[in-house]
Amino acid sequence: MSTDSAASIQAPLLLLEKTPFLLETMLRDLPVEVSQWKPAADRWSISEVLAHLAHAEQVFSGRVRRIVAEESPELEAFEPPDPAGPKAYSRGAASEHLAEFAGTRRAAIALLRGLPESVGARTAQHSAIGYITLSQMMNEWASHDLGHLRQVAELYRARAFYPHAGPFQKYSNPKP
Repeated sequence: MSTDSAASIQAPLLLLEKTPFLLETMLRDLPVEVSQWKPAADRWSISEVLAHLAHAEQVFSGRVRRIVAEESPELEAFEPPDPAGPKAYSRGAASEHLAEFAGTRRAAIALLRGLPESVGARTAQHSAIGYITLSQMMNEWASHDLGHLRQVAELYRARAFYPHAGPFQKYSNPKP
């Protein structure tokens, strides 16, 4: 792989741009009961996944802004909120979390669309993993999106459709 393609931000940018639309389309008219359902006490509901995405979006977009504006800024490792604290993912409605996520994401995309391709080579120093490029972080960001898109789809599938599939259940095995 050439250095230019390794530092490209185009592939992750294309995916990052689609994620709000995919979630909004999939979750339009989602019943509250389905959005709040948890497959186990230690697992997230769809609403909690959306709260996490809204929180992580603030972190990722803030990091992008810092990497673009500063020379090799120092970035702290991601810390999820205390599950019992005031910023716990269990607080708020799925629709609120999705709206917050989508708004922040669309602002980040607008910023990124206006930057030259060379911005992918800009660097930062991450407290847990060391030297990173903006391109590497954006590829992680896109990977993070895909993991949570899969998680939301499996939660939706397992709660809303699988229980009602009758004998067709033998053909699927949701893993929420």
